[in-house]
Amino acid sequence: MNSLSGRFLVLTIIFVMLAEVLIFVPSVARFREDYLLDRLERAQIASLALLATPDDMVAPELEAELLANAEVFNVVLRRDEVRQLILSRPMPPEIYGTYDLRDPSAYELIRDALWNIVMTEDQVIRVIGNPVRGAGEVIEITMPTGPLRAALIDYGIRILILSAVISIFTAALLFLAVRRFLVKPMRRVVDHMTAYAEAPEDARRIIIPDAGVRELRDAEAALQSLQTQLTTALKQKDRLAQLGSAVAKISHDLRNVLTVAQLLADRMERSEDPTVQKAAPKLVRSISRAVNLCEGTLAFGKAEELPPTLSRFNLAPLIDDVLDSEALACDPSEIVLRAEIPPGLMIRADSEQLYRVITNLVRNARQAIEATGQPGEICVLAREEDAEWVVCIRDSGPGLPPKARENLFTAFQGGVRKGGTGLGLVIAAELVRGHGGALDLVRSDESGTEFALRLPRNSAILDAAAE
Repeated sequence: MNSLSGRFLVLTIIFVMLAEVLIFVPSVARFREDYLLDRLERAQIASLALLATPDDMVAPELEAELLANAEVFNVVLRRDEVRQLILSRPMPPEIYGTYDLRDPSAYELIRDALWNIVMTEDQVIRVIGNPVRGAGEVIEITMPTGPLRAALIDYGIRILILSAVISIFTAALLFLAVRRFLVKPMRRVVDHMTAYAEAPEDARRIIIPDAGVRELRDAEAALQSLQTQLTTALKQKDRLAQLGSAVAKISHDLRNVLTVAQLLADRMERSEDPTVQKAAPKLVRSISRAVNLCEGTLAFGKAEELPPTLSRFNLAPLIDDVLDSEALACDPSEIVLRAEIPPGLMIRADSEQLYRVITNLVRNARQAIEATGQPGEICVLAREEDAEWVVCIRDSGPGLPPKARENLFTAFQGGVRKGGTGLGLVIAAELVRGHGGALDLVRSDESGTEFALRLPRNSAILDAAAE
């Protein structure tokens, strides 16, 4: 009986039996009332037979037979304000109680019926009622309680047997209905969950809601949504794992290539050509960053970032490097790159990681403006507050679409460009969190987009983030 259907079967039998018991008590009281009224009617018929004889005289044998057929001891009929003993026979001298059936309450009928059942001793009672068809004012009879109690018990047993049969039949029907409409659909959901747990990355095992019961269908729909999200997350995790492995392999070979490029860039620095001398330091720094990134990826062995190496440095030259690098990829007449950095603003951070963060944000802004085919502007601003340094990247682009805003920092879902992976902002946010800071979207509408990069000035926070 530990199953849902088994417990429902037991509860149904109990509740139906309880309902039958509640019906049983008033029905027994009704049966007793009908039984007594029938005895009054029989007694009245017997008295009318006597009254129909000349001089109201009958043989003692006939009188005894009439009383025996009515199952009473005597009959008293009140007519014309006169109380007259019509029929009588010897009876026990003591009358146990008197019951008036002319206008009894439901409580009185139930109480007297239960008392007659529990009273095992045969006693004599007086019953008063109204004669039928106006054959007098009041009729009284005296009768034994033994036959009444036997009839009540017989009727009660029959009622209880019938109640048990109805309960079992009703419970069986409800049991089958529950199994058909509740238990089987729930078992199907459990089977789907078990099958899905064996291979959660298999989208074919996601449940399809088809239950006929609305509540179960809602539960299946919620389960389908949960399984879909989990399967998507697992696929993304697998893709990230594969990407991490691929990046490690590529970084290994790319590091070798960049090492050669770094050697050549070092030789270019010794060139006497003014243009080469101006570009060579930037080229060397760019290649050095690429080599450090490859080595960091290889050292860590997976697609996660190393803890930041904190140092104090002037922010303005770093921003200039970012903007100079991006200026090489765009037409200065189409996209204006400018910086508003307070002179001598010193911050404490990992310069290489901060360079990557700002580069990602500026590059995203440039690509968004280029996609519109219209001229635009990108501005990098910075300020120092009491508790943090704030670096803002503003652009006059078209703004982010709703889907991109909803999945802004979700890998493979927050991309705006066709073919983009959406990893740029994910990487940037991860690097900022590594500093104990936050990367927030301040606004994004038709007038442009603004991101705010917040780095804490508290040394304890910075040191904890760097551990």
